Amino acid sequence: MVIRPPSEARSLILQATFGCSHNKCTFCPTYKGTRFRIKDEERLFAEIDEMAALRPWRRVFLADGDALIIPHQRLVRILEKLRGSIRGLERVGIYGNAKAIMKKSVEELKELRALGLGIVYFGLESGDDETLAFIDKGRTGEEMIAAGRRVKQAGIELSITVLLGVSPDRPREHAIHTGRVLSAIDPDYVGALTVMVVPGTPLWDLQQRGIWRLPDEFAMLEELALILAHTDMTRGLFMSNHASNYVPLRVRMPEEKPAALQMLREIVGSRNRDALKPEWLRAL
Repeated sequence: MVIRPPSEARSLILQATFGCSHNKCTFCPTYKGTRFRIKDEERLFAEIDEMAALRPWRRVFLADGDALIIPHQRLVRILEKLRGSIRGLERVGIYGNAKAIMKKSVEELKELRALGLGIVYFGLESGDDETLAFIDKGRTGEEMIAAGRRVKQAGIELSITVLLGVSPDRPREHAIHTGRVLSAIDPDYVGALTVMVVPGTPLWDLQQRGIWRLPDEFAMLEELALILAHTDMTRGLFMSNHASNYVPLRVRMPEEKPAALQMLREIVGSRNRDALKPEWLRAL
């Protein structure tokens, strides 16, 4: 299985790694049972040549879970190969967790940007240290801020994902600290996703044992409103238009923030189920 961000739907997806180097997040089923490894360079370059012969590609996405973890010089060679082989290439995107980002210096990230790396997709999930520990992200909020700022300092666009519903025992703390961390980083894009509890994950096991429970729809929308209220971005988009969400938003920051907050608060206050996406449309 290869996972890519929604915005990379029309990109050429090239699998540069298999799995995720962290692979411990309690909510994530994607790479369980997959040993992390980097694809053989000769094989990857042959695939690049094969795809380049088909047609021009404007965008390329390097999968899997955190391909930014690839050692710097090896990643430089991959980007040079892409730039030299694919006609019309405008941007390369990549997943990068905090560990992968902090293994690259600002100067190294700038070198990658000069070779075409245009956007890093970064899974923050929460800015609350207790929630981060519960979902086993392996980093604190301050460490997440340092990683996000490093990408921004290098001049690479940054898209951050956050999770709704993952911290039912600390919803306010999760939401407020998430907004604080987002504000400190000031990313180009924020994407809020609603946690989906998948069989086989530690989160599923906790739910089955009655230790953890998924909040209801309106509690998650309250959380979304609270995150948005505490997020200050100088520009960019705050979105909740992923299939998992009950209310799709695409908020241009900061000017559209007040209207979006008013709409969310009205839905929560009225508990209007007609305003929610039906469950069958959330099937993933």
